[in-house]
Amino acid sequence: MTNLTPQITPELVAEHGINKEEYARLLDILGREPSYTELGIFSVMWSEHCSYKSSRYWLKKLPTEGPQVIQGPGENAGIVDLGDDDCAVFKMESHNHPSYIEPYQGAATGVGGIMRDIFTMGARPVANMNALRFGSPAHHKTRHLVAGVVSGIGDYGNCMGVPTIGGETDFDSRYNNNILVNAMCVGLAKKDKIFYCAAHGTGNPVIYVGSKTGRDGIHGATMASAEFAEDSEEKRPTVQVGDPFTEKLLLEACLELMAGDTIIAIQDMGAAGLTSSSVEMADKGGVGFALDLDQIPQRETNMTAYEMLLSESQERMLMVLKPGSEDAAREIFEKWQLDFAIVGETNDTNQLTITHLGEVVADIPVASLADSAPEYQRPYIEPVAPPVISPQEVKAPPAILSALMLMMSSPNLCSKRWIWEQYDHMVMGDTVARPGGDAGVVRIHGTKKGLAITTDVTPRYVTASPYEGGKQAVAEAARNLTAVGARPLAITDCLNFGNPERPHIMGQFVAALKGIGEACEALNFPVVSGNVSLYNETVIDGKTENIPPTPAIGGVGLIEDIDDMCDIAFKDEGDAVILLGPERGWLGQSIYQEVIIGCLEGAPPPVDLELEKKVNALIRTLIRKKLVNAVHDCSGGGLLVTVAEMALAGNKGIEIGPQDKQLPAHALYFGEDQARFICTCKQEDLGKIAMVAQFSQLPTGMIGEVKGDAIVMEGEKPLPLKNLRAAHEIWLPAFMKV
Repeated sequence: MTNLTPQITPELVAEHGINKEEYARLLDILGREPSYTELGIFSVMWSEHCSYKSSRYWLKKLPTEGPQVIQGPGENAGIVDLGDDDCAVFKMESHNHPSYIEPYQGAATGVGGIMRDIFTMGARPVANMNALRFGSPAHHKTRHLVAGVVSGIGDYGNCMGVPTIGGETDFDSRYNNNILVNAMCVGLAKKDKIFYCAAHGTGNPVIYVGSKTGRDGIHGATMASAEFAEDSEEKRPTVQVGDPFTEKLLLEACLELMAGDTIIAIQDMGAAGLTSSSVEMADKGGVGFALDLDQIPQRETNMTAYEMLLSESQERMLMVLKPGSEDAAREIFEKWQLDFAIVGETNDTNQLTITHLGEVVADIPVASLADSAPEYQRPYIEPVAPPVISPQEVKAPPAILSALMLMMSSPNLCSKRWIWEQYDHMVMGDTVARPGGDAGVVRIHGTKKGLAITTDVTPRYVTASPYEGGKQAVAEAARNLTAVGARPLAITDCLNFGNPERPHIMGQFVAALKGIGEACEALNFPVVSGNVSLYNETVIDGKTENIPPTPAIGGVGLIEDIDDMCDIAFKDEGDAVILLGPERGWLGQSIYQEVIIGCLEGAPPPVDLELEKKVNALIRTLIRKKLVNAVHDCSGGGLLVTVAEMALAGNKGIEIGPQDKQLPAHALYFGEDQARFICTCKQEDLGKIAMVAQFSQLPTGMIGEVKGDAIVMEGEKPLPLKNLRAAHEIWLPAFMKV
């Protein structure tokens, strides 16, 4: 084989993110020096983004099975059984580095990529979610990044005709130079029409479909596997460019072809493009691939083999078809005005063999790029949680309702309407719970069933105690699904952390995964798909700034009968407002501390998983028996913020009665104890609820009564809802107008 220029040097190898030990391993595998193209292939396939070399050992410890699970991790997306031959296909992915460099295209292609992961498996996307983390509002780039990311998400999803039904957006100065854009998509399929990426059999044609290949996105996978520095803006060429109109055509063409019986395997060309898709298909099928790059549709002239293999141009798929079906498939894709090309064939060599201009430019054992990629058990330091602080140690505000006003108008609790109104959340006509509640809900078309979806994590908890924070992220996702009446089925995760080569960062990762795993096991809420995003740090003037550890959890649940769905809005005058769950007044790492005191101190609230199971089961029972008519998970901001959100949603006030004086008032109202819900019910049903709660050995108590148009509390000046709404709604639009 002729080595291509440039010459392979230690400096070039290092530029490709391959260390000395890995390069020695590469030489041992090949038995010779690699070509330049082969170096590029190993670079992307052994990158952190593609190989998970720092995380694979720990990911294997997560619970991934259950009677509801059809497909766990290892495919494009996870799949759970919804009954009646229906299944939900879902996954969450990160597009952090590209979105910081070019926020519009970075976010847009993140949405496009996650939707391709879904319809690659034969599912029609029915709902999108996102979890966004931006820097301080005072940072000079934050407004620009928010505007670009929101526009990119909205434009791509809206053009595809897929509703974005919820998500979360937070601001924290620790994301100033490394924002997080995590996109989640859920699709629906029939159990007998699921498609996988394993390219079984030899002599089968390999087909390229979709858009032409260009030079955009080259080295996107390796960029996502390294920290940022002052020159991050220069990486703009590595950001892909998306075209949602082409993706819509690709979606419809793929689903049309999938209605027949011609596809053996199919894979989205995502990170590392043609390289990763061909390697994954060949590896899972136990075959070799012979590809001829001269057949690749190209939109730019004189593209090299290296560029074509590493390009991350969007809206492309690789398929293996049954022999003889090529013409029928070509007819479908050409009808949808998409490129279609036969670019290779499967064989029994177990090699990835690439030719270009009549010359073999790469010949690599498939296994060396997949299962045999490096795997590290990196050294780590166990995190030490800060000490528990008592409620009495946290300063009280001059007035409770004044503190509520400040908190409800703060960046992290204010209304995110400005964001979600830019997303079409009603397209397809099956959205039954819009953004702003505990979970979004879409009807499973043509049935009475509903699919509930949420995204959750509390980075301030995870920073203080990765173990408890990991547990809490899973527990809150389950509570949010329960609050709308859904039975939690499974999660997808997006594990955003700093540099795993730093022992304290690796310690955060390990502890968070232990917490996540324990919670998933206890709540029968397995992990079926996900993504790891490491190296989320920036080096500025020699100083390293890491993001807070942010293991975002995407949860999916099933509502058997959509008529049993619940929401957060207060309903009728005179309804009782009750709290289900414990009260300890936990103010450590709370939003109250952050907004009112100006610091974050102490340990985060502990998560009792047995208690979580009990309270979730109780709430679902109460909803199903129609004993409650509004339910809201009690989380960030505590009891009073939860009540305020319910009051605003229903545009009805509350008269809060006298409470337990054993706790300081600010701890009672703003403490963030876990495993709690606020519910409303008819006065005549209070006794029934108390009996059910007592049987479950869960504390319950009446807080007040739905009444009037203000929040009224003994010893406090009443807070009119119109004033609270104005404060709650104004911050984000005002910030984006400046």
